[in-house]
Amino acid sequence: MMEAFQVKALLRQSGLKAKKRLGQHFLVDEDVLECILSAAELSHEDIVVEVGPGLGILTKRLAAIAGEVIAVELDSKLASILIKRMAPFPNVRIIHADILKITPQQILEDYSTTPELSQGYKVVANLPYYITSPILRHFLEASLKPSLMVIMVQKEVGQAIAANPGKMSLLTVAAQFYSKPSIITSVPAKSFYPPPKVDSVVLRLDVYSKPPIEVSDVNGFFDIVTCGFRSRRKQLRNSLAQALGMPPTQVASLLEEAGIEAKRRAETLGLEDWRELWQVFAPFRK
Repeated sequence: MMEAFQVKALLRQSGLKAKKRLGQHFLVDEDVLECILSAAELSHEDIVVEVGPGLGILTKRLAAIAGEVIAVELDSKLASILIKRMAPFPNVRIIHADILKITPQQILEDYSTTPELSQGYKVVANLPYYITSPILRHFLEASLKPSLMVIMVQKEVGQAIAANPGKMSLLTVAAQFYSKPSIITSVPAKSFYPPPKVDSVVLRLDVYSKPPIEVSDVNGFFDIVTCGFRSRRKQLRNSLAQALGMPPTQVASLLEEAGIEAKRRAETLGLEDWRELWQVFAPFRK
């Protein structure tokens, strides 16, 4: 594993600097790396998609365990360096691309050497903080979803994703609709070079083959959830009335029909609550 001074030296030799705008913080903690690899439960039969491989510190270790690693790097200079550094690993493909502009299916169809994709794939990555939510949605809402995601995220975001009713957010509902999240370990800022201003967590998401609640219209379901969280500090009676353009008395009546107290706030609702709420409000959104 690279020490911080080695990462610094490699960047200098390559004429590079860590770019804050791309959220570049390179992991230099061996214990955390081992924790990520252990949580991913990799075998030689696994296809791994890595987002933001950076200097390839994690990539090398993935290559030694997984059957195939497809690493997507946005920074053109880093991508060029990675292609050279990963040359000894025939099971690694480096893609210079914006992960949000290429679908998981395109990644696997265009770059995987595995004939059949039915076995699925896993996502293992130290995600740039500033695009954590879009990347999660990109994979969890894809037509070809991963079976598992093991990702490094900002501590506050990881805690929000794994939260229980009482501390729920729109991101929590979205993540838990598609997966079962669990925090594997906390990661202090000193585990990176350069160190970020916040601590991180390793988050594991076991992706469901189908959501734990039955919803016939996913877009309509999340439309209601989004409306509920639009004024999250308000009581549901008021926040939904404002977001849906409905009289508070009508909203209160529908909430009662759904078995939800009008004074509750969106953060207190679990997935089943949102399903009940969607069912009674859906007819008024058509």
